[in-house]
Amino acid sequence: MNVVLELLKAFFVGGLICVVGQVLIDTTKMTPGRILVGFVVAGVILSAIGVYEPLVNWAGSGATVPLTGFGYTLVDGTKKAIQEEGILGVIKGPLTAGSVGISAALFSGLLVSFVAKPKSK
Repeated sequence: MNVVLELLKAFFVGGLICVVGQVLIDTTKMTPGRILVGFVVAGVILSAIGVYEPLVNWAGSGATVPLTGFGYTLVDGTKKAIQEEGILGVIKGPLTAGSVGISAALFSGLLVSFVAKPKSK
């Protein structure tokens, strides 16, 4: 498939997800933290009912990079681990699937903490 078309689909879907977040920030009194958690939970729910995977297959990283994609990753990892290991996969699956993203966030936070000068409020 054409690379430009792939990029446009990813940009379009990722952009739409970001637009939803921005509209929630602008029109509700929800805190950014609650909106972020809502996106992860929405990704979990949409993945569990089978709606999000076709979007991931169509849009690629446009659907997997936003926080809804993290919820999808947790569900996908859980499904695979349950198939391979049984009920133990409920615990092992999301931890294994999300470990790279969580590790990257922790490592990035550590690096920024060496450079940033926090100010007390």
